Amino acid sequence: MIRVLVAEDQSAVRAGLALILGSAPDIEVAGEAADGEQAVELARRLRPDVVLMDVQMPVLDGVSATRRIVAEQLADVLVLTTFDLDEYVFGALRAGAAGFLLKHAEARELLEAVRTVARGEGVVAPAVTRRLIAEFAAGPVADRGTAADPAVLEDLTRREREVLGCVGEGLSNAEIAGRLDMAEGTVKTHVSRLLAKLGLRSRVQAAVLARELGL
Repeated sequence: MIRVLVAEDQSAVRAGLALILGSAPDIEVAGEAADGEQAVELARRLRPDVVLMDVQMPVLDGVSATRRIVAEQLADVLVLTTFDLDEYVFGALRAGAAGFLLKHAEARELLEAVRTVARGEGVVAPAVTRRLIAEFAAGPVADRGTAADPAVLEDLTRREREVLGCVGEGLSNAEIAGRLDMAEGTVKTHVSRLLAKLGLRSRVQAAVLARELGL
């Protein structure tokens, strides 16, 4: 069973999300939080597999809550977002969110996103990932602060750099395997290794870095 903590301040929305998640035979709603602080506390106590996190919440916002949960390795975080919240979404990327889901996503997409993040891939729908990367990572680096240092790539093998470039395009493991003529399991291994070498906590962070470096 995939245990999910739902963090959403609007009670009706939270109840709807819990209802959808609870309808899946392989997903269990471990708890519900009405603000970011409560989300962190429940994540510490319940140790869910995935936290479904809204970005706009009282007491402690979703980005700050995500940062704490990821830093303490309490769970993987799947962020609920809309596309008009640039600063929130990019902040969540930096905080280590494993994936992103649009608030108007269908029930089927919600369930699949939770399963994907729980598998450790950190890829939501490729179309969503590509749009996020285009919106928040393709603009001038100066608009977002410190530029990425190309020297961080020195420890990567040629193959790992190729995989990183594909991740930057928002490709799934299966799509990368097809493009680079590799087994999907090998791609997953390369992704895990390059994340470790680069000191990144999520695949989406790697995608942003790849775009910043022009890969």
